[in-house]
This record gives sequence, structure tokens and C-alpha cells, in this order.
Amino acid sequence: MTQNIYDDQAFFDGYAQLGRSQFGLEGAPEWPSLKALLPDMKNARVVDLGCGYGWFCRAAREMGAGDVLGLDVSEKMLDKARSMTPDTVIRYERRDLETLTLPQASFNLAYSSLTLHYIDALPALFRTVFQALKAGGHFVFSAEHPVYTAPSEPGWKLNGQGHKTWPVEGYQREGQRVTDWFAEGVIKQHRKLGTYINLLIEAGFVICHLDEWGPSAEQIAAYPDLAEEAERPMLFLMSVQKPR
Repeated sequence: MTQNIYDDQAFFDGYAQLGRSQFGLEGAPEWPSLKALLPDMKNARVVDLGCGYGWFCRAAREMGAGDVLGLDVSEKMLDKARSMTPDTVIRYERRDLETLTLPQASFNLAYSSLTLHYIDALPALFRTVFQALKAGGHFVFSAEHPVYTAPSEPGWKLNGQGHKTWPVEGYQREGQRVTDWFAEGVIKQHRKLGTYINLLIEAGFVICHLDEWGPSAEQIAAYPDLAEEAERPMLFLMSVQKPR
């Protein structure tokens, strides 16, 4: 089962302080780039893998989606999502993405934001998403970039010249990484970028777009803390499609 760290009260309280928790998609600096990868949503059937507070589920409805299903392993996240969602067309269900099953050829779009780096059984999940999409359906997601997940103890360090660097140690060594982030012992899965791409291809997807995302100069000017994201990608955005 997926580690349910979001139901840890200390983690949940810390996560609630993030800009993307308080302000939704508008608080996520990568959102404009991720939104640009989305297909036409009119009357679409959508599934959100790791829906959290349900921000994208509600946005999908605003963009014209006809049916939206939000899935998360965290009861605290789902309770929050339900409390913020008056739209009865949006459904939320507690599901473990490690063992997920979905009805075949049922969705036009599968979406996931910053969730897949937690998943151990990623090959099986990609196969599940592929068979759940209708022909021509899209899978759009973001995940922590392998440059960010690779170090066993991630963080900025000073090199011999006194400049801040982000060490890319252990990039080739895929597998579990344990970090402390709002709570101790948060488990993530490090995979090379090529592994993500090859798993998607093996599942049957066609790669449409890959963005090793970084902030714009305008975003850095407005939010100076984003400057470090211009030095190395913290996340990547991907759009793939099931062939027609």
C-alpha cells in the first residue's frame, strides 16, 4: 500500500501551509505550463490520480468536463476536497494507486500532480491508466524531477568556490529514498527520467510533450524564492496519448 503520509497530522498541517494548498492551482507556479498540455475538456470524463484538495477536479469542471473522479489514499485529503466541492458531478473515492483498477476505455483524460514519485508499482499503474483511457485519450502529469529525487540527502551545498550546488548523487541508483519533509520518514521512489519515458512507451503511450520545468524571469521577479528552481528542475511535466 502507498505510504499514507498525508494522514499524518504533522505532515497534513505542514502541507496546508504551502502556497499550492492555500491558493490552489494559482499557487502552483508550474500550473500555466501544465494547463497548456491539457486537451479540450468539453464533456470529457476525467480521473485525477492523487487529487488532494480537489483543486484540479474543480478546475476540470470549470473547463467543461462532464464527469470527474478524484482518487486519493488520504482520508484527510478527501475530507478537505469534499468540504470544498459543492458540485455533485465531482466524485471523490479513497483508492490506493499501488493497486488501482479502473474500468476499461472509460476516460478521456487522466491527470496527476506531484504524486507518481511516491508510487512503487508505477509500471502497473501506467498499464492501468492506458487501458482505462478511450482511444485518443490523454494522460497529463507532473512529478518530482529525478535530479531532485536522486540525492539520498537532498539540499543545496557549497562547492569549493563557495557557490551553492545541488549534488546529483546516486542518479543511476534507482529505488526508494527516505526524506524528512513536514514529517520524518517520507518515502519516495527515485527513477531516471529515461525510466519514466520507457515505462510509458512500454504501456503503449505515445509521448507528446516533456517539460523539465523551470520558472520564468517574471515569476522569479514576483517570487524570488523560485530562483533556485532556475538552477535545476525540481519537477517535470509530461503529456502522453493513447493512440486512436
